[in-house]
Amino acid sequence: MMNHYPWWKNLLILGIVLVAAVYTLPNLYPDDPAIQISQTKGTLGKGIQARVQNVLKNAEITPKRIERAPNRLLIRFRDTEAQLKAKDLISDALGNNYVVALNLAPATPGWLRAINASPMNLGLDLRGGVHFLLQVDMNAAVQKALDRFQEDFGNLLRDQDIRYTGISVGAGGVSVKFGTAESRDRALDVLSDQYGDRMAFDTSESGGTYVLTGTLTESALNESRRFAVEQNITTLRNRVNELGVAEPVIQQQGKTQVVVELPGVQDTARAKEILGATATLEFRMVDEQGNPYAAEQSGRIPLGDELYHDRRGNPVLLKRRVMLTGDYITDASSGIDSETNGPAVFITLDGEGARLFSTATAQNVGKLMAVVFIQTTPETVVRNGKKVQVPRTTEEVINIARIQEQLGRRFQITGLDSTREARDLALLLRAGALAAPMTIVEERTIGPSLGAQNIEQGYKSVVLGFILVVAYMAIYYRLFGVFADIALLANLVLLVGIMSIVPGLTLTLPGIAGIVLTMGMAVDANVLINERIREELKNGNSPQASIQAGYTRAFATIVDSHVTTLIAAIVLFAFGTGPVKGFAVTLTIGLACSMFTAIMGTRALVNLIYGGRRQPQLSI
Repeated sequence: MMNHYPWWKNLLILGIVLVAAVYTLPNLYPDDPAIQISQTKGTLGKGIQARVQNVLKNAEITPKRIERAPNRLLIRFRDTEAQLKAKDLISDALGNNYVVALNLAPATPGWLRAINASPMNLGLDLRGGVHFLLQVDMNAAVQKALDRFQEDFGNLLRDQDIRYTGISVGAGGVSVKFGTAESRDRALDVLSDQYGDRMAFDTSESGGTYVLTGTLTESALNESRRFAVEQNITTLRNRVNELGVAEPVIQQQGKTQVVVELPGVQDTARAKEILGATATLEFRMVDEQGNPYAAEQSGRIPLGDELYHDRRGNPVLLKRRVMLTGDYITDASSGIDSETNGPAVFITLDGEGARLFSTATAQNVGKLMAVVFIQTTPETVVRNGKKVQVPRTTEEVINIARIQEQLGRRFQITGLDSTREARDLALLLRAGALAAPMTIVEERTIGPSLGAQNIEQGYKSVVLGFILVVAYMAIYYRLFGVFADIALLANLVLLVGIMSIVPGLTLTLPGIAGIVLTMGMAVDANVLINERIREELKNGNSPQASIQAGYTRAFATIVDSHVTTLIAAIVLFAFGTGPVKGFAVTLTIGLACSMFTAIMGTRALVNLIYGGRRQPQLSI
């Protein structure tokens, strides 16, 4: 038969639409105003839920529901007024050891959550919050790398007993001056062997002074810049956690910029304080003879020790003397220990750090060593009626491992529970401080009321556009117009379903504009098909032949129009900023869905109604 789909193709089309419809459903359930509670160190204690319930009961606030997870407590409310009131009360009751964050919790039913169905992620312009665009100073990153090389060169030459008269950092390189050509040549051999993979060396002579200049290779320059951006992003993620933002967005934009979006945060001054926080690392020996629990209970710390806590809140006694600080770390990466096949973190120190660490570890082989993470953030307090900023320092033990042998410039940390923990620790070691300064080049604040207004207006625009298009198509093309309307509805369902399924996709206000434009593109394809069918009927062709010719001959035109628009969307995504990318994403997905629904979807409906009839009267 001319206009007939096999049963499996009809079932496939129907199945795709139904799956998309199921994953679209979570978007029909409005989010609950909620408070998310997590602990700054370790997991939440067992009594935290009872404490929170007592606070709410005393304030006569009835939550909608309280949900417990290993690392957080989520309290849902029926309105934002109760949410905001409860947030202040809970923050005061729990203190600084807990992060109390405002959140919007999805109200998705359990059966949908069981299949990992969740609503779309909403952009900052729809949820409200703070947006920062930060520029990483790449020149400072390269300069910092050269400063490390300068120190390493000097230490290595002194260790090799090679005399030099001066060492300095110039434009893109490190220059070392020697009194004799023999000393310079010896230095060239030593430095090339140690740093030849990252620096290109050149020799020169002027006025009896012999100069050896090392310049960073192109790959080393790119690596320094990449490392600067990666470390700054990791550092920012750790710092943003202090704000208690439930779903922050911190991502690289281009090669030198970082976007920080903090949904729900309205205090830009507080956000800037956190982004400007400082952090460092310390390596200390563990006092294996002392009893940390007894010391914590009695308050009597053994002489020469200090009491710390690990990530789970357990007390740890460490030696007061610091073996090494994180300032000497140049790189850290995760991997697998070749001997134990267990997870490990591989550390690289600069020259001075290697010398200090080698001496310290040689004296402590077989003993436990701890890594302490120290973060200092500005905190605003009220003193004498005025707001002043005071530093607040957080210290915790992030890792304890036994020293297996004397360690030098490169060593590894083992004893980790999983490869994921190793990756996290490697990132944390590299995130002790910003690798390069950053400046805020763009700052925007979007209020929650404006975000809600954007959602309402965007929703109205989509609904109004849909109704007008549906009415026009049904009136002008009759039953074939109804087919186009059904396909248009399926197109919206597919688009929203894909946006909900694919992680990382976010709906923004420009994205809503992309959805509206997609509806026009989807209907345009059906207009081309319907007009072609009308033309074939006027030429005297049979209804079945007209249907066949309408879809076949309009196909090339539809593909051309969609491909040209798709090219424009790809260009917008590749070179545009955040809002423009949001438009490009929804437009691209909508174009793909339009091709499916406008051609295969309507064709399936037409075939079901007219495919089995010899001379049907087409309602077009």
